[in-house]
Amino acid sequence: MKFLRLSLAPLILLPSAFAAFGVTTSGNNLIVDSGAGLVTTINKANGDVTSMVFNGKQLQDPSKFTQLSSGLGSATVTSSVANNIAKITISTSTITHYYMVLSGVNTLHIGTFASAEPSVGELRFIARLLRSSLPNGVTAADVNGGTAIEGSDVFLVNGQTRSKFYSSTPFIRDQVHGVTGSGVGAFMIIPSVSYETSGGGPFFRDIDNQGSAQQELYFYMNSGHEVTESFRSGFFGPYALAITTGATPSANLNTSFMDALGLQGYLPASGRGTVTGTFSGTLSGQAVTIGFKNSAAQYWVAASGTGSGTFTRNLMKPGTYTVTLFQGELEAGTGSVTVSAGKTTSVTIASTLSRPATIWSIGTVDGSPVGFLNADKIQMMHPSDTRMSSWGPVSFTVGSSSVSAFPMAQFKDVNNPTTIHWTPTSSSQIGARTLRIRTTEAFAGGRPLITVNNFSSATPAAPPNVDSRGVTRGTWRGLNQVYDYAIPAGTLTTGLNTITINVASGSSGDGFLSPNYVYDSVELF
Repeated sequence: MKFLRLSLAPLILLPSAFAAFGVTTSGNNLIVDSGAGLVTTINKANGDVTSMVFNGKQLQDPSKFTQLSSGLGSATVTSSVANNIAKITISTSTITHYYMVLSGVNTLHIGTFASAEPSVGELRFIARLLRSSLPNGVTAADVNGGTAIEGSDVFLVNGQTRSKFYSSTPFIRDQVHGVTGSGVGAFMIIPSVSYETSGGGPFFRDIDNQGSAQQELYFYMNSGHEVTESFRSGFFGPYALAITTGATPSANLNTSFMDALGLQGYLPASGRGTVTGTFSGTLSGQAVTIGFKNSAAQYWVAASGTGSGTFTRNLMKPGTYTVTLFQGELEAGTGSVTVSAGKTTSVTIASTLSRPATIWSIGTVDGSPVGFLNADKIQMMHPSDTRMSSWGPVSFTVGSSSVSAFPMAQFKDVNNPTTIHWTPTSSSQIGARTLRIRTTEAFAGGRPLITVNNFSSATPAAPPNVDSRGVTRGTWRGLNQVYDYAIPAGTLTTGLNTITINVASGSSGDGFLSPNYVYDSVELF
């Protein structure tokens, strides 16, 4: 016995990496041990993760837990272990949420089935982590100690505006994001296929991180943050929360082991198909993305080539999809394709965008305000931030003003109107003309209303309503709109012409929450 006591004493001090893989029960908790250093505690009454200990360090904040949505309230929680895979199943009447841990791997593999929008809040996975263990997140989203200046989600911290929305990244580029501390990192891994049941398309963006009293790490599956599509039900994922010693993990998440686990709504690779194709007619130099969507799923892939090229998208659910050709972030053409399991289908798609010969243009026809005034800052800070350049109102002279002087957004109560001055270089440039304004997003019914010298346009119809604050939340991605204004013959002169653009809206609002829109481009032809 004396020998046993001496040998057991040092074992108590060893890190949990030397513990046995598996699931045990302790009171009202399930203890999931990876056998490699990560020990996760899950409340059997509601599925909350109440503890995550990695190599002896607690990562879970003790006051707010890691959970789906804002917590399920109550749930049926069961576990099983087979073939070196621990599976935890958390079920309600509309949700089945899974955690899966592989022996020797410090990763929570996750899948979520939702048959309806949750009554407990937006469909999101949120890891509420201990800030002292994982202090390093997205600076623009660190609101700790700040004062709210807009709603309850935009704050002023040491003279800078901060918000959880400023941590967002377009889905097409958001495969890994995380937070770190000394000797530890926690990362969400979100393969492209994981977005298939979400909404908004490739350029939609949602919250990744918020630094508050806790360090919050997110995967948003569905929200009301500028969403342009209806909620899709079904399986969301697979995705993962990977715990490392600080290094960023690979975006390549092997989920083939899930094929045999009987996850509700999960479709293995063998039940999916592939689409290949060619595209043509886009602007040279513009990145091209191919999107696919129907009521059940959405996908995208970055195409090879500009102007024309090829693409391949795999792991798609069977079904018929609308195919969208994106020139930058602008819809340039559409088509249709039917996907079958285990098969490859081909499709050809061409741009149908109107491309008139312009007399002048401001900006690039690409569905974004990139290059305009403050466009380089708007995704990381509130438009009121002191780091922003003055919004104006702006007076812009064609031929001499820099594109970067033209405002990326126009707010009725802030920088209204925008004035464009233009002097033709020849009489052939005047006469009956068209002014085209493209926008990427609108708030409170904002849309452009123009005057050209003594001519005033009719007020265009209000754009489709998107129920969100939009650009103050760090995004220009809404619904692309195009407004064409016919300028009658005799309006333009051979001398100086003045075009004034105002914000029209039947709604009111103050400051940066007044009716507004985001510019894509302005063209005269």
